[in-house]
Amino acid sequence: MFVLGIMEDGETVSMKDHSRQLEFMEIDLTEEPEASAVPVPERSTIPHRQFHSSQTGGSILSSEKRFVEEARQLEEAEGEPAPFVPFMSYWPTYGVMNESQREWYLYWRSEVRQRRFPDTDLSYVFVHTYELINGVGWRDPQAGFDQLKQLWIHYRVRNPQLDMYMQEWLVDYTLVHQLDMPLSEILDISSGYLPAEIQDMEMQRILQNRISDVSLNLLRRYYDYDITLSKFYRDGGQEVLEEFIPKVMVLVDSYLLRTRQEGIANQFIQGKPRTTERVLFRKAVYDDTLYGKTVPLSYVPVGENSDFVQLVTRIFRCTENKCRELLGFRGRLRGKTLEPELAGLIERYLDKVYAAKQAEAAEKPMIRIDPEKLTSLQQESEYVRQALTIEEDVDQAKEAAPFEHQALPEPAKVIATSATSVRLQWEEESAGDLDEDWLHLADQLAPQHVLAIYALLGEKPDTELNRVAEQYGTMPALLLDEINDLAMETIGDLLIESDRIVSEYMNVFEHVKR
Repeated sequence: MFVLGIMEDGETVSMKDHSRQLEFMEIDLTEEPEASAVPVPERSTIPHRQFHSSQTGGSILSSEKRFVEEARQLEEAEGEPAPFVPFMSYWPTYGVMNESQREWYLYWRSEVRQRRFPDTDLSYVFVHTYELINGVGWRDPQAGFDQLKQLWIHYRVRNPQLDMYMQEWLVDYTLVHQLDMPLSEILDISSGYLPAEIQDMEMQRILQNRISDVSLNLLRRYYDYDITLSKFYRDGGQEVLEEFIPKVMVLVDSYLLRTRQEGIANQFIQGKPRTTERVLFRKAVYDDTLYGKTVPLSYVPVGENSDFVQLVTRIFRCTENKCRELLGFRGRLRGKTLEPELAGLIERYLDKVYAAKQAEAAEKPMIRIDPEKLTSLQQESEYVRQALTIEEDVDQAKEAAPFEHQALPEPAKVIATSATSVRLQWEEESAGDLDEDWLHLADQLAPQHVLAIYALLGEKPDTELNRVAEQYGTMPALLLDEINDLAMETIGDLLIESDRIVSEYMNVFEHVKR
């Protein structure tokens, strides 16, 4: 049996009908050719296609409704093992799959439902995601959320672009089904972005119910600087702060309740709620007759409360400085501090907690390695390896021999011999007025950092900075980041912003020796 189709230019063509008229109707002749990337476009840019449903008396269905109808028909289908077939589509649905792609999809979906996650194309992942957000493939909403989360976790490494869609869709799913669960879990998976109103909703919930649930990831939005720029944060401090900050927040809340009869929530979450409408499942194939087009949000915009931001920032600064001290990390964060009584309480508490952790670690049995025995075993292993591969080793040694004593190239020699003479120094009459932290910073700066600072102080900073970076085989941005890392450790602040020395610190460099 054949059906007739009309091409855009009016030509009548015939196409074999595999009892899938709707597959033929799904073909969009106006679409661009398949691309190597698979972005999900705005819904407004996709033609609003319509279909006749055989199960609804021939009524016209939108592409989204048609997708849901087909999804329900295939909901219980189990796929047999099939070869992988590439699939890339700007608007992935069943209708744009060919027979081989559909066979792979059903097999892959069966595997995923068994918590096995074979490699596949992103378009297949989106189709299954669309099924779940339209209520297909689960009976309990929590089970649907768990399936969506597992899809995201297992395919986000291979497809980083999933983050920008899945974190938003999981929030929508949680709101639609009124799941009683922390939205921080979604933020923690991607370690990234959630809309400000969603973060404020989550912060409000935590402060009013269980403040110990607050996470470092959520709090990052409420500091007045980027904590990830700190070298302490990157060099092991993140794990320490993730453990201690929630405990310190509980401590501060208890202190405020005791001294002021008002905890953090009572002081900062009592403003008039703001109400807005959130559009659901943007950029997804979603039938909005299921759960609606929007969902109302009501939240207190705590992120706009400067007093709350200052309190959280000072709590973090006090906690990090104490953790730096306990871990023997040089440098301190500077800026406005907490009242002495509260700061002292936090420091005493951290002393006690850290001492308890040290004592617990000392009680655990330690595994000791005998260095002599380890060396002996390594030598024996090497003898065996050499005996088995002696011919190969000899050949490799012959090939490598000409290069063993190759001299350093001349530019490297020049840098190596001149580096030791480059230091940041101030004129004698000015050096005595400098804070000790600035002198410590000068001691930490490598020659390339000093030359980079000289470049920024010159008449052609960009040109000179590029020259220094080229000389040391690096990039200007990396040099400036390294300087800021050292500045955070010593003076407790960023020295460079927007590729220039911060204006308030320019007076420090007026009397630098060149």
